Amino acid sequence: MRDEAKAFHFCLSCTLTLVVLASLIAASFAYLSLGLERLLSVAAVADMGQFIVSFFPPDVSLGFLQRVAYGAVETLAISAVGTLLAMMFGVILALPASGRYGRALRAAVRFVLNLLRSIPELVWATLMVLAAGLGPFAGTLALGMHTSGVLGRLFAEALENTPVEPSEALRQSGATRAVAFMYGTLPGVLPQFVAYALYRWEMNIRMAAILGFVGAGGLGQLLYYELSLLHQTQVCSVIIAMLLLTLAVDLLSATVRKGLGRAYG
Repeated sequence: MRDEAKAFHFCLSCTLTLVVLASLIAASFAYLSLGLERLLSVAAVADMGQFIVSFFPPDVSLGFLQRVAYGAVETLAISAVGTLLAMMFGVILALPASGRYGRALRAAVRFVLNLLRSIPELVWATLMVLAAGLGPFAGTLALGMHTSGVLGRLFAEALENTPVEPSEALRQSGATRAVAFMYGTLPGVLPQFVAYALYRWEMNIRMAAILGFVGAGGLGQLLYYELSLLHQTQVCSVIIAMLLLTLAVDLLSATVRKGLGRAYG
């Protein structure tokens, strides 16, 4: 009887939760006045169809493809350098954030990490454009600032969850703190560090393309320029380049992670 009562109570709780969620969703739709029926009207569907058709065929002229290739390389460089800077600063900040140098420093550094990652990349890009001017340098700094906060937090949590026995054994054997970290702690967290960094690089590829809308260079800046002139066929070429670049980086990242999985099994 008790088991049946518990099962009934659990099901009743689930039902009440679903009812509350459904009510909140319905209230949100009503409050926002989205008017989804207009999206599904015949006129709206026809207009969207005509707009999509206007993007084809993509512009494959040699001159424009050269501009797209230059923008793709710039986007790749912005994301790679920004992620590399974030990895270095993330490791530096993760050490005190993991509590290895006292609680006070841990709390202070964690506040800095939360501040860095709580500000979106677009806001950082706007600030960096004002500080450093238009161009890829601003985009690189923006990605580096935000990603440092994300990777620093992830690296710190990885360090906190790493067994301390190997490092302590080296310390008791007379090794310095740096040597104990390099040979006792780092091998255990290195696969996680690399996996986190590669995942953030995948995300930064897409974000680097968006940062161009605020003048941070790359494919995003080219996309914004062509969109503002209503050059749909050129926009289609840029979007295809973004897709191919993202797929290539995703494939490379997956290959590296798979190799790490085999190596550290």
